[in-house]
Amino acid sequence: MTEISTEEAKKRKKAVFDCMSPRRQKHILKKGFDKWDPFQEPKDPIDIRKDKTKRTSQMLIREFLQETSQEKYSNAYGRGVVDICIGIINGDERYIAMLEFSNWYTELLKKEGYE
Repeated sequence: MTEISTEEAKKRKKAVFDCMSPRRQKHILKKGFDKWDPFQEPKDPIDIRKDKTKRTSQMLIREFLQETSQEKYSNAYGRGVVDICIGIINGDERYIAMLEFSNWYTELLKKEGYE
């Protein structure tokens, strides 16, 4: 693919923006038109993204649930596992914070003799 000039890229970006619905334009303007990149490369499909251990989210979820007792399992429990797994693999700060708080709280309980 050929490289395009900055001026040409700006024109294309404006053309894409102008073709959008007013509602979508408002959403982009709220986040910042300059930050918006309509030509960014797509992310890897979630099925093939891997964590630091080279496991996919499906592999991690299956492994975790196999090691968990069936008495604990419910649909809500399974959804929670899927949510946090995908959030951590994607590096989402919200899920990283949940993990760090959970680890901290577990240690606090151990220190104070509740576990």
